[in-house]
Amino acid sequence: MAKAKKSAKANVTAKMYDTLTRPVITEKSMIANEAGKVTFIVPLEATKEDVKKAVEAIFNVKVEKVNTIRTFGKEKRFRGHIGQRSDYKKALVTLADGQNIDVTTGI
Repeated sequence: MAKAKKSAKANVTAKMYDTLTRPVITEKSMIANEAGKVTFIVPLEATKEDVKKAVEAIFNVKVEKVNTIRTFGKEKRFRGHIGQRSDYKKALVTLADGQNIDVTTGI
């Protein structure tokens, strides 16, 4: 009796959708998108493996590597009051050759 093969498509879970908060749509990220790199805002506790699994499952593409950048919130003043911007984390996802994600859909 032959073993059942694993399905090529991973099961998409709600946690994967929570991992990719939103894409970064700036002039710099659109230029990188042409080179096969897509930028997402992710939760501070998200790991590179979490981001890789989420992108591969949701968009059905092959991810080569993931770089993460943690940005600390700046202290800002507004009308004499001091405030603090939130910390956030960006994930720069490098896709395999020939793969593409169109993050500008729906704008």
